[in-house]
Amino acid sequence: MSFETPVSRRSAVKTIAAATAAAGLIAQATRRAHAAAPRALPSGQLPSDRRLGKLKDLNGYFPFEPSATWEGWQERSEAVRRQILVALGLWPMPTKLPIQATIHGKVERDDYTVERVFFESSPGLYVTGSLYRPKASGPAVKRPAVLCPHGHWANGRFYDHGEAKVQKEIELKAETDPVSGRYPLQARCVQLARMGCVVFLYDMLGNADNQILPPSLIHGFAKQRPDLSSPDRWGLFSAQAELRLLSPCGLQTWNSIRALDWITTLPDVDPQRIGVTGASGGGTQTFLLGCVDPRPAALFPAVMVSTAMQGGCTCENSSLLRVNTGNIEFAALAAPRPIGMTAANDWTVELETKGLPQLKEHFARLGVPGNVVGKYFPFEHNYNKPSRQMMYAFFDRYLHLGVQQPTEERPYQPLTQAEATVWSAEHPMPPAGDDAELKIVRWFDADAQQQVKALTPKDAASLKEYRRVIGGAWDVLIGRALPARGQTTSDERSRIEHDGYHEILGTIGLSKQGEEIPGVFIAPENFAGEVVIWLSAEGKSGLYGADGKPTAAVQALMNANRGVLGIDVLYTGEFQSDGAALTKARSVENPREFVGYTLGYNHPLFSQRVHDVLTAISRFRDLDSVRSIDLVGFGEAGLWAAAAAAQAGDAVRRVAIGTGGYRFASITDIRDPLLVPGAVKYGDVPGLLSLVAPHPLWVSGEGAALPSPTRETYAASGAAGAVTSYSGADEQAAVARWLLG
Repeated sequence: MSFETPVSRRSAVKTIAAATAAAGLIAQATRRAHAAAPRALPSGQLPSDRRLGKLKDLNGYFPFEPSATWEGWQERSEAVRRQILVALGLWPMPTKLPIQATIHGKVERDDYTVERVFFESSPGLYVTGSLYRPKASGPAVKRPAVLCPHGHWANGRFYDHGEAKVQKEIELKAETDPVSGRYPLQARCVQLARMGCVVFLYDMLGNADNQILPPSLIHGFAKQRPDLSSPDRWGLFSAQAELRLLSPCGLQTWNSIRALDWITTLPDVDPQRIGVTGASGGGTQTFLLGCVDPRPAALFPAVMVSTAMQGGCTCENSSLLRVNTGNIEFAALAAPRPIGMTAANDWTVELETKGLPQLKEHFARLGVPGNVVGKYFPFEHNYNKPSRQMMYAFFDRYLHLGVQQPTEERPYQPLTQAEATVWSAEHPMPPAGDDAELKIVRWFDADAQQQVKALTPKDAASLKEYRRVIGGAWDVLIGRALPARGQTTSDERSRIEHDGYHEILGTIGLSKQGEEIPGVFIAPENFAGEVVIWLSAEGKSGLYGADGKPTAAVQALMNANRGVLGIDVLYTGEFQSDGAALTKARSVENPREFVGYTLGYNHPLFSQRVHDVLTAISRFRDLDSVRSIDLVGFGEAGLWAAAAAAQAGDAVRRVAIGTGGYRFASITDIRDPLLVPGAVKYGDVPGLLSLVAPHPLWVSGEGAALPSPTRETYAASGAAGAVTSYSGADEQAAVARWLLG
């Protein structure tokens, strides 16, 4: 149904009401008497919106459904891989400086050697570990290599099970040898070396020799540090670090990448035969490395891959990492490369019935049904002998070791801590503490700024790359594209007739997501199909003045036959039963003040509000009678408008934004409703505005000229003349004039 030109006021009302009913533009609300705008439901109940329920956390349920087609998986896998890279601070990849490794303190054993290794992966950040090598025999050969991130075992690489514990393990048949059982991390390295592999057992951050960033920070962080939270002086876990997507999980994955960079340069290593294996937190590092780097040929994460708990440590979580995805899908990203997994009496106990069947189906659809294996062993959380035996057979097959199976661990002499530690009088440990932390984060921040600045577009070709990197990052930060046609629903609840215009109240819904957005659509008698979505931090009440009537700007638009939509985005208007503005974003029930525990599994509030704007755009776009949609917002709502316009493409005609000069970089509170992890890294407000190009843009709050890179992006888009910068008074009236110009 289309909006026809009415011949009378009554026919106009009927036409508008019928058209909006057919399109389902909005949901239940009431008209308050002329004291204020329509805001609250008659009964006071909140909208029926899934997002008002309990937040998802690391203990949620994370299933995986294989894509139906190869093309579908290609699209999905690219999106998930980009999400992981962005979340870990690796999009674009930080600059890889030359590695200057120190290798010393060789220990000779009967058929293998062990050396101490350390190097800077970036200024101030270190990789430390033990390098196991088979003793050379005959001509020099290229050997397979295995990286071994160790996981959350006490003292990391120096782990000692203890005599009492290993005896119990032997009684349970989890171990058979008192030495291998007591030092299981060393045991797997020794055995792999004896099978012909070069093996690098490296420390996780905050463990063993790698304590420049101490364990109390990396694994034990609990409370925000006011002295390291300001825009000028900030450390890990602060709002400023989140705005740049710098996290221990990302730094640890960077160390894994650099360990891979280094080991592939060794003269005795075959870079085509690289395996990675670790358990628990080491399992997390195993599959994360496999997700972001194509070089590992085979992956074996033990006791970690599950549809249940996703990783409890601060070093295994980062903002954005597992929003709408999880560890099973991360394992799926290994395909077509082989991946093996073990499960135990922990959160992985149901692997064989939840997760593994879907992975088998996924690998079969990709034509490699034998490249995924998983097995449950009835032991506590471990990397014990049965698990290690499975891993040895796995790498023998997929790294082409040519070892007769089954392999049996033989007795060996474990390293003492003194023999394993990389620091010595000749090679002292670098200083730790706040200054060391600041050095690390400052380098990553400066490097990212330099890379993003270098992407500033100069022409059509560089604009394409800018949009791929910066636009691709904001795709992840926002977390949703414009809903496809036919996905939105509506429910009209009331219509109010006024002199010269008609007011329709109701909700727009996105039923697939369980979302319901209250709104009001005000249309004049001669509505001609041009819609202005007018966003306000107060919600739909922003369309009205103190007298309850449409503001002068809204009335001016209606006088020119435009219809105006106002909506209550999440936690504005009807979403707030007390009518108060939200001052703190919600967080999961976790006493530790790490925002990654919340935003690692849930979209930021800012992004959810942008989703609501996209839903409204999609609903009106689906209405045949609507010829165009313009988008307006001021202050916080202006940022929603910019983000929505960046995602909406041709569904939006023109955009008017009043930024008030705001910058995400001013945020110091991790629960600030405007906190968007990564926003500062990817250009802050000017970066967001740059993605609005080439839409005609009216902007205030940014001075007489557009900031960089917005200015360059509009020029490269051939739309430099499509921007109106405004610095006068009465912005709303100025926007109305611009829209009617």
